Amino acid sequence: MSKVFVLDTKKRPLDPINPAQARQLLRNKKAAIFRQFPFTIILKKSCPDSPVSSLRLKIDPGAKFTGMALVNDSTGEVVFAAELKHRGFAIRDALTSRRPRRQLRGSRRARKTRYRQPRFLNRNLPEGWLAPSLQSRVENIKTWVERLRKLAPIEDISQELVRFDMQLMANPDIQGKEYQQGTLAGYESREYLLEKWGRQCAYCGVKDVPFQVEHIHPRAKGGSNSITNLTLSCEKCNTKKGTKDIKDFLKKDPLKLEKILKQAKRPLADAAAVNATRLVLLFVFKATGLPVETGSGGLTKFNRSQQNLEKTHWIDAACVGQSTPILNIKGVKPLLITANGHGTRQSCRTDKYGFPSRYVPRFKFVNGFQTGDIVKAVVTKGKKIGAYIGRVAVRTSGSFNISTISGLIQGISYKYCKSIHKKDGYEYGKSKIC
Repeated sequence: MSKVFVLDTKKRPLDPINPAQARQLLRNKKAAIFRQFPFTIILKKSCPDSPVSSLRLKIDPGAKFTGMALVNDSTGEVVFAAELKHRGFAIRDALTSRRPRRQLRGSRRARKTRYRQPRFLNRNLPEGWLAPSLQSRVENIKTWVERLRKLAPIEDISQELVRFDMQLMANPDIQGKEYQQGTLAGYESREYLLEKWGRQCAYCGVKDVPFQVEHIHPRAKGGSNSITNLTLSCEKCNTKKGTKDIKDFLKKDPLKLEKILKQAKRPLADAAAVNATRLVLLFVFKATGLPVETGSGGLTKFNRSQQNLEKTHWIDAACVGQSTPILNIKGVKPLLITANGHGTRQSCRTDKYGFPSRYVPRFKFVNGFQTGDIVKAVVTKGKKIGAYIGRVAVRTSGSFNISTISGLIQGISYKYCKSIHKKDGYEYGKSKIC
């Protein structure tokens, strides 16, 4: 079962405990709630120093989701798991929407300020620059590594450094025969093909059947073993195609032929995003001063398959690296984290043409509450009697809106609200027990 983080009176992390023990400590007033997400308690009285078990933080970075797991290497127990959803696409869309206004501002310089001297050296990007959507991903992961280190006794970090070992697939002898032809044979290339071709047959589109790795241009007619010449097909299509050239096999369906040939040359976008940030993340982890272990996506899949575990982001994280023990995931309930950012600094909202359309209030706090806080409101009278927990949107009138799991509740007075988690740029939820 997912554990509860515990801090001593000096805010030093102790061994995580079972929720039943945490409830008992809270009930007996020997501890207080320190943080809601992830749930953490702090002891009210100092206790004798006792040995603390070290934990390993395992991270599976992804383009859209990053899985995280805290694993006890000696017992194999997963004491905490989380799935972090990044906001890269939201950042990309926001930058795209700003482009017309940026062009308008750029043209103003030529129209109104021709007397200014041109500046030729103001467009150089700093060394190590990343696109904002990718930098946001790095910062999200860095933030959660720092948070978890304050809440748990983390002594090691494991990172999936590359989603696919492209160099290994191109050169089978790069790590010796045992790696390529032993128990790991085929895991790198097969997992890459599954991701690239959408886990379906390239020819008929069937899903959830055993797939065979198939040469687009057959070996019998000079086709290579390059990963760009491989695809996935069901047994029926593979038998039907045989040694035919793909142009002959799909001559009656030119649109599908064009699509397959184009997809074969196209790199995997998510893998490219991961590769763009993998070394930056590695430097971030090494800067913590903790030992860092790295592994590939093929190794992660091998570890997961050996233990017959289902594919989820947090289970993938728990399976990262050679250090993976026999995992105990019974009852683990991962924390679902969504990065939302901290709002916008726009002075006004604009229409699609970039012209001001409505006013943005300058205030952030109303009666001690801020939009984005998670609150609990217990309404005792009126038409909306009940208890509501969710994200609050403040209004100067003091009448707030609360977004709950069941929907939006409008017109709740601030007098009924109690903050249980201050805004930190993230939303939280719980998934089903595995």
